[in-house]
Amino acid sequence: MFKKILIANRGEIACRVIKTARKMGIATVAVYSDADRNALHVQMADEAIHIGPPPAAQSYIVIDRIMEAIRRTGAEAVHPGYGFLSERMDFAAALEAEGVVFVGPPSPAIEAMGDKITSKKIAQGAGVSTVPGYMGLIADAEEAVKISREIGYPVMIKASAGGGGKGMRIAWNDQEAAEGFQSSKNEAAASFGDDRIFIEKFVTQPRHIEIQVLADKHGNCVYLHERECSIQRRNQKVIEEAPSPFLDEATRKAMGEQACALAKAVGYTSAGTVEFIVDGSRNFYFLEMNTRLQVEHPVTELITGIDLVEQMIRVAAGEPLPFTQEDLKINGWAMESRLYAEDPYRNFLPSIGRLTRYRPPAEGRTAGGIVRNDTGVYEGGEISMFYDPMIAKLCTWAPTRAEAIEEMRLALDTFEVEGIGHNLPFVGAVMDHPRFVKGDITTAFIAEEYPDGFQGATLEEATLQRVAAAAAAMNRVAEIRRTRISGTMDNHTRRVGDDWVVTLQGRAFAVKIAADPEGSTVSIDGGPSLRVESDWTPGQPLARLTVDGRPLVIKVGKIPMGFRMRLRGADLKVHVQTPRQKELAGLMLEKAPPDTSRFLLCPMPGLVVKISVEEGQEVQEGQALATVEAMKMENILKAEKKGVVKKIKAAAGASLKVDDVIMEFE
Repeated sequence: MFKKILIANRGEIACRVIKTARKMGIATVAVYSDADRNALHVQMADEAIHIGPPPAAQSYIVIDRIMEAIRRTGAEAVHPGYGFLSERMDFAAALEAEGVVFVGPPSPAIEAMGDKITSKKIAQGAGVSTVPGYMGLIADAEEAVKISREIGYPVMIKASAGGGGKGMRIAWNDQEAAEGFQSSKNEAAASFGDDRIFIEKFVTQPRHIEIQVLADKHGNCVYLHERECSIQRRNQKVIEEAPSPFLDEATRKAMGEQACALAKAVGYTSAGTVEFIVDGSRNFYFLEMNTRLQVEHPVTELITGIDLVEQMIRVAAGEPLPFTQEDLKINGWAMESRLYAEDPYRNFLPSIGRLTRYRPPAEGRTAGGIVRNDTGVYEGGEISMFYDPMIAKLCTWAPTRAEAIEEMRLALDTFEVEGIGHNLPFVGAVMDHPRFVKGDITTAFIAEEYPDGFQGATLEEATLQRVAAAAAAMNRVAEIRRTRISGTMDNHTRRVGDDWVVTLQGRAFAVKIAADPEGSTVSIDGGPSLRVESDWTPGQPLARLTVDGRPLVIKVGKIPMGFRMRLRGADLKVHVQTPRQKELAGLMLEKAPPDTSRFLLCPMPGLVVKISVEEGQEVQEGQALATVEAMKMENILKAEKKGVVKKIKAAAGASLKVDDVIMEFE
């Protein structure tokens, strides 16, 4: 077995590999850029080597810099994680030439399967069902439009060397095909150093289901069942689960056997993933093969009990797989929610900054299952604009899908993140969505259910009443504390009342509280009574309560005459007032927000790549105005209505903050 492994990556996946290596008694070497000098993976590793400036193209994907780090530390093997150099055949070849083991497949398999165009041709030759498309190289946007018309809209424009949703666009017409082709080329060049593009038919109403395979150097190959990855936004997976709620055993077996056949056809070893599009009749089509560890591998580990990173290392060391296909059973259900540094209330645009608070839920066994959080950040750390916006993967396991979802709901409500925009409210809302709960999902789920973006969840009546009862009980605790702050005689005689009005989500509930040493019984509108028990004290940002016999976790902040409460994807202003205070509050005027309709504001921190219009130019609704790049993604900002550009206040190359003015209209 190896004595020392270098991890050619960063963030949560580098931390994930270090954990398994440590368990196996293997020393680890981290590499880091200037931006990652204080990163968690650097702190966790036994050694750390600096490899260059923040941009990945000048550090993490520069093969010579990684090779120098290997020579300096004497690492015997390299785990590439995912992204960066993980699917670069020339990197695997460079390691081979140096006599260093690549913890991954052989370079010919990477070359064959890592390239989407080549892999699709091989799959077709092997009799695997594939999606119609154009596999040749595409010279320019004009040719991309021509090919798209021949295939028939909608089409998927993809970077050949892509992954993680980078360099990928869906086009529904000629204009989107031309724009998508150029943006995909730019993103592919920046992320992978390879700007080749191909186009294929976009299958409507698809489900994205992938098969995890594992093969050794002794001719053994198994599939570790499937993962459903249909909850996607901009072709980037957001929520994954294992197994799929859609597959039956016959389809699972057919997909698994086909995935293994494809892996054997190219001499594949190590962990890999064969991705399929599955239609409503359970017909499946080969999409691509990822010759690396997948981001969502934890859900497979949770339902199989197999450490995939450990098996990758053992396979790389020449050991045979210690199990057969018959040994691999599905145990329970697992969910994964990806925590992204992006603002769901601003159309999920990237968010950067310092994590002023980062408190994940405790990992390990719970009363009903398991909680796991794979992360690469810590409280006080900084989220950089240079890398992928994913900062953690929250996973839960339970015996059934419904129980795994409930475990995830509680874990998401417990997860505290402050200082940056993040998508915890959104994934929390998805966990409560009726379609998701039923398993009635496709890759179009987010576009269909949130066509105007995400503005927060609307809680159902029963949950609202539970929150109202909790707020009333918490307010009573706060009021009692306030009566004891001063030592005046008036405060000694002041009594906290029993009758209150709780206003939230446009509803007003008249409540009456009957308190006792163990908690409070709260009646709602003279009707049902809910028992509230908690050890929450004012000032604590997280309230853990039991309401009506069931757990309720709420993120809490103080506002005048009430609380800001966040749970289940909702962000609520909850006012708790006496009946007289409620009556007077209704007479207060509301302040109108400022009018920003004449300005194009930068929706995220990023770099201005291009200004597409000039001062004095008339623009039409939907016309491209500017392109801003953040976290390796290009975002084209378009006109919301017809107008004339009065003043351009930012130029290409400028670094902007959120809400910086890019241009003004007449």
